Amino acid sequence: MELKSLIESAYDDRTLLEGSNYREAVLQTIDQLDKGLLRCAEPNGEHWIVMDWVKKAVLLYFSVCEMKTYEVGPFEYFDKIPLKRGYASLGVRAIPPATVRYGSYVAPSCILMPSYVNIGAYVGAGTMVDTWATVGSCAQIGANVHLSGGVGIGGVLEPPQASPVIIEDGAFIGSRCVIVEGVMVGKEAVLGAGVVLTSATKIIDVTGSSPVEMKGYIPPRSVVIPGMVEKQFPAGSYQVPCALIIGQRKASTDLKTSLNAVLRDFDVQI
Repeated sequence: MELKSLIESAYDDRTLLEGSNYREAVLQTIDQLDKGLLRCAEPNGEHWIVMDWVKKAVLLYFSVCEMKTYEVGPFEYFDKIPLKRGYASLGVRAIPPATVRYGSYVAPSCILMPSYVNIGAYVGAGTMVDTWATVGSCAQIGANVHLSGGVGIGGVLEPPQASPVIIEDGAFIGSRCVIVEGVMVGKEAVLGAGVVLTSATKIIDVTGSSPVEMKGYIPPRSVVIPGMVEKQFPAGSYQVPCALIIGQRKASTDLKTSLNAVLRDFDVQI
């Protein structure tokens, strides 16, 4: 509560950052984010609570830090945020050139293919972030999730009260999916390749006798594919993307989406 009070005050009055106690509060908050002791959003039963003061600390961190040159082997970077280190002690497998910024949490037994995880993000235990997948600022990725190649998980910092993208435990996100603007994907849902979800995207359940529309939320264990829906514009009628819920995940689907577990069990090099 003391950290929260200091962060809230400094966010409203940036001149307070000249005081060491306010700067230290920002640094402590980011350190706890990095260790998984704090999160930008937390589950509360079936709902999630956005910790806006933690997101405010991330924004203040950019004001506190100075630009520095970082060298990683033959590569040089010039940035305010250092990179996460110590993967062996964290129990995380990181394949070059996987990049994780300090201030994000990656749980033990995660596999990071060449990918990117931004500050404030949370990646749960046993999750695979596949090749060229990106996890944006403050995004919340559950345990045993598979983010397939090229998946784009959007980030959000402002406004602080805005909900981040949330992917719950056991979900399988197919190649080249894009999920942004605070969309939530429920537990063990399966998104086929190329599904695009924004806060305005129509999500249509077509499993019943009549379609059921929703936005911003994929129910648990749903199987989703990309689709198109007709929309009227002043210039005429055109097809725009939507997402179609075509069924529920079954045991056979579970087997097809367990590649990362198989790779771990047999110590296969990837």
